[in-house]
Amino acid sequence: MTLCTPARTTARRHSQRPHSPPGNGRRFRIAGADLSASVTVFLIALPLSLGIALATGAPLQAGLVAAAVGGIVAGRLGGSPLQVSGPAAGLTVVTAELIQRYGWRTTCAITVLAGLAQIALAALRVARSALAVSPAIVHGMLAGIGVTIAVAQLHIVLGGTPQSSTVDNLLGLPSQLAEVHPAALSVSALTIVVLLLWPRIPGRAGAFARRIPAALAAVAAATGLAALAGLRVPRVDLESWQSHALPGLPEGPVLGLLAAVLTITLVTSVQSLLSAVAVDKLVAARTDHGHGVPRSRLDRELAGQGAANVVSGALGGLPVAGVAVRSVANVSAGAVSRHSTMLHGLWVVLAALLLIPVLDLIPLPALAALVMVVGVQMVSITHIRTVTRHREVLVYAVTLSGTVVIGVLEGVALGVAFAVAVALHRLTRTRITHEERDGGHLVRVRGQLTFLAVPRLSRTLHHLPPGAGVVVELDGSFMDHAAYEALTEWQASYIRQGGTVEMTGPGGGRITEPASEAHTCCRPWTPWRNHHCGEHPPADETPHPTGHQLASGIRKFQRNTAPLVRDELARLAREGQRPSQLFLTCADSRLVTSMITSSGPGDLFTVRNVGNLVPLPGEESGDDSVAAAIEYAVDVLRVESITVCGHSGCGAMQALLAAGPDDPQTPLRRWLRHGLPSLERMASRHHVWARISGRLPADAVEQLCLTNVVQQLEHLKAYEPVARRLAEGTLQLHGMYFHVGEAQAYLLADPAAGTGYDDVFDRVQPAALAQAGA
Repeated sequence: MTLCTPARTTARRHSQRPHSPPGNGRRFRIAGADLSASVTVFLIALPLSLGIALATGAPLQAGLVAAAVGGIVAGRLGGSPLQVSGPAAGLTVVTAELIQRYGWRTTCAITVLAGLAQIALAALRVARSALAVSPAIVHGMLAGIGVTIAVAQLHIVLGGTPQSSTVDNLLGLPSQLAEVHPAALSVSALTIVVLLLWPRIPGRAGAFARRIPAALAAVAAATGLAALAGLRVPRVDLESWQSHALPGLPEGPVLGLLAAVLTITLVTSVQSLLSAVAVDKLVAARTDHGHGVPRSRLDRELAGQGAANVVSGALGGLPVAGVAVRSVANVSAGAVSRHSTMLHGLWVVLAALLLIPVLDLIPLPALAALVMVVGVQMVSITHIRTVTRHREVLVYAVTLSGTVVIGVLEGVALGVAFAVAVALHRLTRTRITHEERDGGHLVRVRGQLTFLAVPRLSRTLHHLPPGAGVVVELDGSFMDHAAYEALTEWQASYIRQGGTVEMTGPGGGRITEPASEAHTCCRPWTPWRNHHCGEHPPADETPHPTGHQLASGIRKFQRNTAPLVRDELARLAREGQRPSQLFLTCADSRLVTSMITSSGPGDLFTVRNVGNLVPLPGEESGDDSVAAAIEYAVDVLRVESITVCGHSGCGAMQALLAAGPDDPQTPLRRWLRHGLPSLERMASRHHVWARISGRLPADAVEQLCLTNVVQQLEHLKAYEPVARRLAEGTLQLHGMYFHVGEAQAYLLADPAAGTGYDDVFDRVQPAALAQAGA
C-alpha cells in the first residue's frame, strides 16, 4: 500500500487517479478545458495585439511577437499558471514615447534590458514589495494611460493622425471633427457598436453568439463592411518576416535610457503582479474553487515576465506584461493549467505565419476603435468608487492627471509623493481632548499616535494638576516608539507626584506595551495564543466565573480579531457558504478544528458529537441530526470530501470498552450503541490491528479510537447521497486521527477505508499540517 503524507496530496493523488494515463505518470497531456480556453484567448489576443501595436507606432508584427512570446515563455516560466501575458494597453503610452524618442530598434533593446532587470529583481525576491504601492496610484496610472490611449485613437477613428502628446490631441480635436472621414468613421462606429452590444444579445442566440469573443466579432464585422462596401480606408499591412526589424545597440543619453528601462520595468512588473493576485481571486471564486490550480508565486512570475521581455525584445516584439482582459477570459473559459496560456501563444505563431493574407484585410480604424474602447474601460467606475470610499480619490486624481499631462513615470512619482503627503497630514490630525469627569481627568487621543502628535500630547498632559486620577484613552490602532516613550515617562513622573494613571486602548483594554508589540499575534487563526493575544489580564478580570470569562473572551474577539475578519465574514454573508469539506469529529473540548486544520470561516462544514459516530441509516431512533447534516452537506452544499476525525484518549471509546451488559440505559449509553460495530470490528481483527505511523497502538483505547474512524467511514458509505456521489467520482472520504498529547495529525493512508485488513494511519509532518485542512 502506498502512503501519502499531506491530506491535500492524498486527495489530489486519488482524485486524479481515474484520469491518469497508464504507464508513465509524467506523460504530457492537455486537458480539454485548456484547449478550448486557449482558442478563446487567442481569438481575443489576435486583434488586440495588432491594435496595441498600431497605437504605439511599432511594426504591427511586433504585437504578434509579443503575444506569442508572452503566451509561450511567460506561460511556461511564470508563477501564475492561468495569467495570460502579452502586449498590454497599459504600456501603450510608454512604448509610443520611447519609439518616438529613440526609434524602434533601440526600444527593443530597452525591452531586453527591462527584462533583465525584472529577472534581477526576482532573484532578490522583492516581488511582494510591488504590492505595497497604493491601489489608488496603480488605478490612477492605468486610468491616465486609458485616457491617453482613447484620445489618441479617437483621431484615427475619425480618419486622422494623432499627435505626440495628449494635450496636443485634445487641442486638435475640434479641427479633426471638422474634417471627419466618413469611411473611417463608419468602420469605427460599427466596431464600437458590435463590441458593446455583442455581450448583451438576449436569448439562445446571445448564448450561441457569446462563444465568439466580442473583439473578434467587432473586427470581423468591420472588415466585412469595408470589403463589401469597397470603403477606402487604411488596412493592416504586415511586412515580410524577412524584413522584420530586430533590436540594435541602444543609442541615446545614458540617463534617458536608464529612465526608460526603469519605466518599462516598473509598469510591467506592477501590472503583472497585481494582475496575478487578481487572477488568484478569480480562480478561487470559480465554481470549482480552482482545485488543482496552485496560487501564484510572485517572484517566479516576475522572473517569467522578465524572461518574456528579454525574448520579445530580442525578436523585435513589444514589451510584455500580464493582462487582465485575456486572463479573465482564460479563467472564465475554465482553464485548469498553464497549457492554455502556452497554446494560445502557439496559435498566435501559426496565425502570424499562415493567416497574413486574412489579417491584411483588417481596417486600421477598426483596430483603433477596439483599442479606444479598451482605453475608456481602463477608467473604471468601480475603482473610482473604491478609492473614494477609502478617501484616496485625490491621490487617484493626481496620478491620473500627472500621467496624462506629463508622463507615466512622472505621474506615478507625483502620486506617490501626494500619497505620502496625505498620510502625513492624516497623522498630524490626531485629536487630543481633555475633560474632567467624576472628580478625575480624561485625556482622549483619537487617531494614530506618532511623533508628530507628541508635542500636543505633552502639552495637554503637563497641564494636568498633580495628584489627580487620570485616564488616558487611546482610540487609535497605532502608537510609535516616540509616543510610547513620551507617555511612559510622563506616567512614571506623574505617579511619583502622587497621582494615578490608567491607560486604555480601543474597547477599554489596558495598555501595558507599545501597540506594535501588543498586537503582533492578532492575526486571525494563527499563531494560536488561546485568544489572549499576549495581553496581561486586567486585575478586575482575574479570576472570573465561567460566564464572565466568556464575556471577556467575546470582548477580546470584538477588539482584536473582529476587525481582521470582518471583510471576509461580510463577503461570506453576501455570497453564502461554500465549504469544500464536511468535517465530522468528536465533541471533545481539546479538539479545535480550525486550529488543527489551519482553516477559517467558510472552510469546514463541521458536525460534532460524542465519539465522532455516524449512525447507520435506519438506526437513528429519532436522532436524525447526523443524517440531516450529511444530506445537507452532500446534496445541497455539494462538498467534495468528508473527513471523520477521531482523537487520542477519547472518553466515548473508553466508555465503550468499560460498558457492561447490565449498565443502565442512559442517553449517553443509548448513543454509544452506534459505536458497537467498531468494537466488533476490533475484536474480529485482533491479529491485524490498525497501525499508526508504523507502530502498533499504545493500548486498547487507542486501537478502538483508530478502528472507530475506519468503521464510521464504512457507515458513511451506507447513506444513499454519499454512495451516489462516490460512484460519480465527485466525493472523497478521508480518515483522520489527532493525537492530543503529541499535537500530531495522522491520515488514513487508504481513502477507500475498510477495504482491506491494513488500516494504516500515516503521520502528517508539522510542515505539511497546514495542507491537512479544507
